[in-house]
Amino acid sequence: MIKIAKYVKVKSLDEAYELNQKKSNAVIGGMLWLKMQKKRVATAIDLSDLGLDVIEETPEEYRIGAMVTLRQIEQHAGLNELTGGAAKESVRHIVGVQFRNLATVGGSLFGRYGFSDVLTFFMAAGAKVELHHKGVVTVEEFAKMPRDRDILVRVIVPKTDQKIVYLSQRNTQTDFPVLTCCISKTEEEMRCVIGARPGLAVCLRDEKGILKSGITQESAAAFGAYIRGTVTTGSNMRGTKEYRCILAGVLAKRALLKICEMECEG
Repeated sequence: MIKIAKYVKVKSLDEAYELNQKKSNAVIGGMLWLKMQKKRVATAIDLSDLGLDVIEETPEEYRIGAMVTLRQIEQHAGLNELTGGAAKESVRHIVGVQFRNLATVGGSLFGRYGFSDVLTFFMAAGAKVELHHKGVVTVEEFAKMPRDRDILVRVIVPKTDQKIVYLSQRNTQTDFPVLTCCISKTEEEMRCVIGARPGLAVCLRDEKGILKSGITQESAAAFGAYIRGTVTTGSNMRGTKEYRCILAGVLAKRALLKICEMECEG
């Protein structure tokens, strides 16, 4: 169980950043994973007074504050319309409604957990994160960065013309995923993000031009085989690396065929 010596509800991001530079301090979000750790926190830093619990819309993007809950993402009509329901699909299996009412976007992303559905989705959607010290970087770049003491302020999802499909495989309905797959198709590229490998999500692209002539049963199967042979996976209690490679190929193919259906419908 976590033990907290001091609790501070900060009044500015500068104050939060300054406090967080001490390794014994910690930023708290929904306190769902943090409270399960066996550690002592000198100062718990609460961001809830900074107005980061809202999803703001501009003509170019959605700006999702770090304190926005996963449930807010699940229920946000505009964000789900933009992503074809992929935003909701990426969070609806995470434990249960009560959990999602507490778990925050900031905590889910900043931890860069290998099992993170949220990281897989935002990376595929071409989203960016705004960090208080380092500024704005893509989620793909952020996932590769070394862990530091910065503060994640918000996630920025661009309003680009893209088709997104999110799929996951779980042994039981609300368990951690065995593997996650999210494919996004834009005019410029096709992004295939594989997460819960069980490592951090990685973004794979159509380097061989398998889909250059469009998505068909044959090209989707070929791309699935390419993903299966390219992605690096590992083994844990939920599945072997061989099983995960097979899943990656199958889910990539299914996601592509779903995108093809979406394009035909509209």
